[in-house]
Amino acid sequence: MGLAWVTGSGAGIGRAVTLELVRRGWKVVVSARTQSDLVELAKEAAKIGGSVFPMPLDVTLRQSVVEVVNRIEDEIGPIELAILNAGTYVRFGVEEFTAEAVERQFDINVMGTANCLAPVLTHMRGRKAGHIAVVSSLTAYRGLPYASAYGASKAALTNMCEALKPELDPFGIDLSVIHPGFVKTPLTDENEFPMPFLMESEEAARRIVDGLERRKFEIIFPRRFAYILKLMRILPYWLYFALTRKLVRS
Repeated sequence: MGLAWVTGSGAGIGRAVTLELVRRGWKVVVSARTQSDLVELAKEAAKIGGSVFPMPLDVTLRQSVVEVVNRIEDEIGPIELAILNAGTYVRFGVEEFTAEAVERQFDINVMGTANCLAPVLTHMRGRKAGHIAVVSSLTAYRGLPYASAYGASKAALTNMCEALKPELDPFGIDLSVIHPGFVKTPLTDENEFPMPFLMESEEAARRIVDGLERRKFEIIFPRRFAYILKLMRILPYWLYFALTRKLVRS
């Protein structure tokens, strides 16, 4: 195995994926805003014999991202696998809807991913090799109440990956988009509503890395929840809205 870079690795899915990669023999560079989280992750990885290199980073700072990617390439080695996982989720309804609230989620989820994707692609295109995985969400499939900003940002990521996939194939670069359902993380721990098919982060990480090893374009889980949402994509609007209105608080 070679060198992987995982963003948003301080907690949740990113942390679990990092440890799963380490167990499978990868060296991993980990990035997140909180350095102490990365240091603790490196200590945990060392206990299982892994090599983890902390590099704190705010993905919304474009030039900082470029500098970190170049530093990884120059000082540690070529990035063979980039898992662009950094993101945020803020649930709000129409009463709290503001342009600033939407912008914040797009800045992190969409532009933060694009800030990482661009310099990684530059290096991988030069080598004509590499694998990039973008963490989207099952909410990308169709708009859901109280997720107007989050769902839209994840739909943008999925659309971006669908557009880039055929363009990257001639360069020998694999691209994967990951559509998780509800995964137990510090973010979902704040949810006060039922989360169907809630999955532990360790199980989610295993499914992600299994899918990456098979070079799958779309990695989705849990499948039962995914199939329900995929079915909802083809429902006519009158029926779809009749269902989603039931999710709106009176």
